[in-house]
Amino acid sequence: MERKIVLNKPINHIAFIMDGNGRWAIARGLPRHLGHKEACNRIIEVFDYCKEYDIKTVSFYAFSTENWSRPKDEINHLFKYLEIFFKKEIDKLVKDNVRIIISGDISALPKRTQKICQDAIKRTENNNKYNFNICLNYGSRDEILKAVKEIASDVKENKITLDDINKQLFEDHLYTKGLGDIDLMVRTSGEQRLSNFLLYQNAYAEFVFTKVAWPDFKKDAFLDCLEMYNSRSRRFGGLNYEKQK
Repeated sequence: MERKIVLNKPINHIAFIMDGNGRWAIARGLPRHLGHKEACNRIIEVFDYCKEYDIKTVSFYAFSTENWSRPKDEINHLFKYLEIFFKKEIDKLVKDNVRIIISGDISALPKRTQKICQDAIKRTENNNKYNFNICLNYGSRDEILKAVKEIASDVKENKITLDDINKQLFEDHLYTKGLGDIDLMVRTSGEQRLSNFLLYQNAYAEFVFTKVAWPDFKKDAFLDCLEMYNSRSRRFGGLNYEKQK
């Protein structure tokens, strides 16, 4: 009998720190980059699991601003696998009415990777059932600074006044504009930190840290995270659970 979880509170936005790919490969006597290759296979599978539970927005941490310190060969392979992923999965994502968002400064990526990302965004920009957010060359501190600078520039140019600055305006200057706060943040492979990932958006997220490496993160591991989420009491600073709008 297929295992099924009944969510006792909604998940509108789930985020994944896809950790443990290199260690997964090394443990199997493989080069680190093959862990990233296997990781790409999990992305679409996990996204499909999320759709089964009507989770409208899914964010994946694919490459951070700090990841440039890794070996160049590993970085090149990672971008190659992302390019292959988009080429392979774009038709399915279009068919499923999925909008692709890229969070991060992709201008620093290889030109070929930039074009594939931009083409994917363009092809899906009018889709509105699900949001597929890939964080590439992303760092939350950089994102917040970017928003502050853009708002300051608008004030300087008299486009807005100081009184116009509020929570909504600030969020409109984030990469994740319109995606909403994260309800559940999952990090794989046992590490228990955010690593500069969606710090603002994770303000009231429930965190689940699983020891399962991302390449092994399949249906049962996903459902374990949903069960953990179900066990939490979400009060948002109050005494009782209230559904966030």
